[in-house]
Amino acid sequence: MDQSQDGLPERHRAVRSGGAELAVYEYGPPPSPGSPSLLLVHGYPDDHRVFQAAVRRLAAGRHVIAYDTRNAGASRVDNGTAAGLSPYRLPALVDDLYAVLAATGTGPVHLVGHDWGSIQGWAAISDPRAADRILSYTSISGPDLAHFRHWLKVRLRSRLWPEALNQALRSSYVAAFQLPVLPEAAWKYVLTPRYEKSAGRRIGDNAARGLQLYRANMFTAARPPEGRYTGPVQVVVPLKDPFLSPKLVSGLQERFPGVETVEVDAGHWWPEQNSSEFADLLDRWLARHPGTGG
Repeated sequence: MDQSQDGLPERHRAVRSGGAELAVYEYGPPPSPGSPSLLLVHGYPDDHRVFQAAVRRLAAGRHVIAYDTRNAGASRVDNGTAAGLSPYRLPALVDDLYAVLAATGTGPVHLVGHDWGSIQGWAAISDPRAADRILSYTSISGPDLAHFRHWLKVRLRSRLWPEALNQALRSSYVAAFQLPVLPEAAWKYVLTPRYEKSAGRRIGDNAARGLQLYRANMFTAARPPEGRYTGPVQVVVPLKDPFLSPKLVSGLQERFPGVETVEVDAGHWWPEQNSSEFADLLDRWLARHPGTGG
């Protein structure tokens, strides 16, 4: 049994998946058939440590898994790509998630994603494998990309176009991230020191490495969803999130009939900045859905 940087007991393993080696961390008791595990997937420019304050609470009597995605932390991607494809495309990220579940020996789990972890989560529950592996899904500050594109298209063709314009302005940084060299330099010399001071933890080169997520996925054709997830979905909407409009949840029930929305008076990094409230919300959600099939 090892310890995290803040003394939280953790078990660490390396998991191979599609040309990547993922750093996986487990907390609390071992997985048990009578107590479903909780899988936490971080976003950009973070790594698994963004959840550590909440994990201290959540892992009391519960098996919790977190991992550094292939763009972050102690995880690494091999040089080169197959058939010229980016190793950061969503299908590879979804395969990573299911590889982590297989390696940790869990049964069905409750999935939680924040930011890019949430984007990956939407893709993971749209995968046919979700029917046997994902009991429920909690999304925070990261849209389903297929829904996001459809939402924008509908509004641009209707009198609701100001909503689309508002979201386009919020997402303008995504276009800036497509530029060569400049975003990396901005993060290295300006943005990373500011972020680390605000968060109170180091992120190293996570931000520069994670730019590949935006370059590989945001302006490419989305793969059509393969499955229709009917399990419970909880969408947490931070009302002060500068990057995502609260109106983006409109229409989600068309693809995810089990969706519920919860508004919180907070910003984008609510799970870390309000970790007790985040843990309380998950405790209540898991008490309502202890073992519901997807």
